[in-house]
Amino acid sequence: MEAVETRGEAQVAAPAAAGEEGGDSHTMSSGLCKPLPSSGPRSIHDVSHPLSAEELLSPGPEPAASGGEKDQMLPNGTPVETSSPASSSSLLNRLQLDDEPNGETRDLFVTVDDPKKHVSAMETFITYRVSTKTTRNEFDLPEYTVRRRYQDFDWLRSKLEESQPTHLIPPLPEKFVVKGVVDRFSEDFVETRRKALDKFLKRIADHPVLSFNDNFNVFLTDLNPYKKQGLAFITKMGESVKYVTGGYKLRSRPVEFAAMGDYLDTFSQKLGTIDRIAQRIVKEQAEYLVEFREYGPIYSSWSAIEEELNKPLNGVSNCIGSCCITLEDLSEDMSDDFLPVLREYVLYIESMKNVLRKRDQVQAEYEAKLETAACKKEERQGTPTNVEKCQDRVECFNADLKADWDRWQSNKRQDFRQLLMGMADKNIQYYEKCLAAWESVIPLLQDKLEVKSESHS
Repeated sequence: MEAVETRGEAQVAAPAAAGEEGGDSHTMSSGLCKPLPSSGPRSIHDVSHPLSAEELLSPGPEPAASGGEKDQMLPNGTPVETSSPASSSSLLNRLQLDDEPNGETRDLFVTVDDPKKHVSAMETFITYRVSTKTTRNEFDLPEYTVRRRYQDFDWLRSKLEESQPTHLIPPLPEKFVVKGVVDRFSEDFVETRRKALDKFLKRIADHPVLSFNDNFNVFLTDLNPYKKQGLAFITKMGESVKYVTGGYKLRSRPVEFAAMGDYLDTFSQKLGTIDRIAQRIVKEQAEYLVEFREYGPIYSSWSAIEEELNKPLNGVSNCIGSCCITLEDLSEDMSDDFLPVLREYVLYIESMKNVLRKRDQVQAEYEAKLETAACKKEERQGTPTNVEKCQDRVECFNADLKADWDRWQSNKRQDFRQLLMGMADKNIQYYEKCLAAWESVIPLLQDKLEVKSESHS
């Protein structure tokens, strides 16, 4: 980090790795989408997997000279971008804190933007710029900028799950897409994923525990987070929960946690039904638009042979064209805004169920150890230490899960209020525009009728 600290801001392109977003350039779609900025071709021999032994054991990058060197590179060949220290005015701006509606003060701001496509001999992948502004003492600098690809976000989530097993970790968007159906390098797909990754980091940054996790700090700031963290740190807390399943069976969930499980099952069913219907609506709207686009020009061509109906027929044609554009906007809004929120909460439900299962495992272990201790009459003078420790873990798990459940419910209410308000507003706009378009045709027809009545009189 020495090279970064001398400049006041860190910028880096994450190490390329085979596998994750995989695929070579030949698998890319030949659609007409606008191409993303590209880093150009690189040999696959220059690309190292971030979790490989070579990466973990290799020495760190040499510190940059104080005068600044051009074309700085990471050990795997990825170029590192650096920038000069921020001005005093921007420093003042970054020190101004925002207050959340719930009264919490935010002192950590993270954004994901600027997707870029990178091409090597064997794979093509996307990286995103992750920018951080903070006033926390845990950070050496007030601002950081790094570049990360999808697998880096996946790395972070895995670390959080392992080091914070009692907490709900926000979900990531799905990693895999069906080739030939969705072009994962198209501008629309990359933008949808960028929004999801941005929300993922923002949810972590707003969490009172996860945002202070060392892995999160490293992800936001370090040039090579994998090498710095190693493999030992991640399992200290996670192993105690990960391996408690053997031989332990929970008798019954406490009422409050059983109610959580029942709610998640019902909520999952409702969201799944809404998601399927919404996707079907989008598909049918796309098919309807194809027909609708052919429908309008017919009236226009008809007007060429109808001298007296020329203006009304052209008016109908223009009206249908306007309705097509409005319907296309409505369909895009549903695809870009409505469906991703549904999908995020479907994944959120699975994350919450996973935390509930871990809680059940810890409680089952506690019940088994307590029963074993009770059967040993010679140890009845007091509760064994291992049972007390297990009881503490259960209580800790319960407290963390309840707090995250309340936070999740609050976020869910806010997200769905905003989602439904937006959907209502966009549908109102759609019908208002269609109504205005059809009303514009009526004067043309009325004028024609008035002309006819005058000619007969």
